Parts: sequence; structure tokens; C-alpha cells
Amino acid sequence: MVEEGRVATTGKGLSGLGGGRGRCRVALETGTHSPWVSRLVERLGHEVVVAHARQVRLIAESSRKDDRMDARTLARLARVDPALLNPVRHRSAEAQLDLTLVRGRAALVEARTALINSARGLAKSYGERLPKCGSGRMGPEVAGRLSPELQQALGPMLAAVRGLTEQIRDCDRRMERLGRERYPELGRLTQVPGVGVLTALTYVLTMEDAGRCRKSREAGCVFGLQPKRRDSGQSRPQLGITKEGDAYVRQLLVECAQHILGPFGRDCQLRRWGLELARRGGRGAKRKALVAVARKLAVLLHRLWVSGEKWEPWPQGEPVEAA
Repeated sequence: MVEEGRVATTGKGLSGLGGGRGRCRVALETGTHSPWVSRLVERLGHEVVVAHARQVRLIAESSRKDDRMDARTLARLARVDPALLNPVRHRSAEAQLDLTLVRGRAALVEARTALINSARGLAKSYGERLPKCGSGRMGPEVAGRLSPELQQALGPMLAAVRGLTEQIRDCDRRMERLGRERYPELGRLTQVPGVGVLTALTYVLTMEDAGRCRKSREAGCVFGLQPKRRDSGQSRPQLGITKEGDAYVRQLLVECAQHILGPFGRDCQLRRWGLELARRGGRGAKRKALVAVARKLAVLLHRLWVSGEKWEPWPQGEPVEAA
């Protein structure tokens, strides 16, 4: 050990790492500050290894865990073999800023849903009900059938819902403009029925580099949609998906799969394949079919992205219906 100390997690504090040390290997864990810290340290001329915090068991499952011990463990592992840290690569500052728009929209939708649920619950507890309507139509005017005192009580909440809806629509317009101006590849992904600008943009910004996957089949693994494996001898139990990677992209892909398999989904080979899985029955057959379609959808989107091909609903030829 040559030197040990503490550094403030600020641009000014970290800028001292560049003075008189030459090129070093700097290891840090994934976290809130790791994206901008890794970019700053790289600009200072150092090699940066960002360790996957949940994959480094010597730290995550240690019985003696504190910042000092974690730093020493990171340094030792980085010195021996950086691959032991399961390193991740952060996206660029530009992609992170664009993705912040998507994340902000998701937070607005979550807040709107919570307010609507609260308003409905409060109305029920008073013996009245708000009328059924979509989230986008919820506002003070829908409370017209409620008693005057309840309208007055719920008015601020419903007005806040209306304001959030306007903000969400503004985010949608900004995402569409962003896709037209800076991400033309979104047009290839949105060819698939059920995949909109939100899903396509989030998919592209989260992966950022299509070359991250050597083969399109690996795209499902990036978002944790492949089954876990715990094989031993002749035992090969069926396990759930790993749920690694970005949970929001995984959620959007499953929502797209719900549309594909739903009553308004376009007839295509992917839809028929998923419906056949669901018809096989068994425990959780429909849920498994949704996840399987979402995994195939992740692979399909990556293939369209890298190849620039036109989406074909029947890549193996449209089946002939029996008479």
C-alpha cells in the first residue's frame, strides 16, 4: 500500500487525482455518482474500472463491511484481475441526459397514478365514487357528480393530476422530437406493432451501443429476460428469469408483449408463437408466454437496429389457413 486517504465526491475534490501520479487504474463501485465520476477520472488520464456492486460478493456479502474495507477489497481485486469485478460500462453524458427525460416522465406517471388511486380511495371511503375514465382524462371536471363538499376536498388533487398529465404529454412531444432529430434508428424499431417511441427510445438509450451484443440473441440477457441456470449433474431445474439489467426497459418490453398477445395485437408470427405457449396450459402459462415474447422482442429490436431491415410479420412465410 502506497497511499490511503479520503477524497470529496465533488469535481474539485476528484480533480486532485490527476496531479503527479501518472496513469493509474482506478476502481469504483456502481452507484449514484459512478457515471460522472468515471467520466471525470477518465478525462484525467486514468484507467477506470466500474465494479458491478451486486456481483462482487466479497463486498456485497462481507460480514465486515464499511467504506474503508470495501475500498481495499476493490483495490486488491483490480490489481489482480479487473474481470473479477464484473465491470460495467456507463453510457455517455449525452445519452444519460436524454435518458433523464425518459426517467422523469416515468416519475411523473408514477406520481399521477398514486394521486388518482388516492382520490378514488378517498371518494369510496365517503360513500361516493369517481367515474371510470382513462388517466389522461382525469381532472376536476370528472368530479361533477360528487357532493359539493367532496368536490372541494378532492379539487386540489384532481387539479394536480391534470397538471401532471400536461407535463407527461409535453415529455412525449419532446421524446418524439428527440427521436426525429438525433435517433433516426427509432424508425426501425417502431415498425413492430406495439412498440412506440417511449419503448424504442428507452431501449436505444439504455443499450446505447448496438455493438454491446455480439449477437442479437444476447439482447435478452442484457435486460435480465433469460432464465437462471443452476444445473448440477442430470438436474436442470426450471427457474425464473435473472431480472438483471435495467428494470424499466424490462417492464416496457413486457407491456409491449401484453399488447402483442392482447385482443388488439396484430396477427404475426410472434403473436401466434406466444399464444401457442399460453395455450399449452400449466402453472403461470400466460405469464411465462409474456416473458418469452418480451425476450424475443428484445432480440428482434436489436436485430432491426443493427441490420436496418424492414420488419416482416411472417419471416418464414405466411401460414396457409386450413379450409
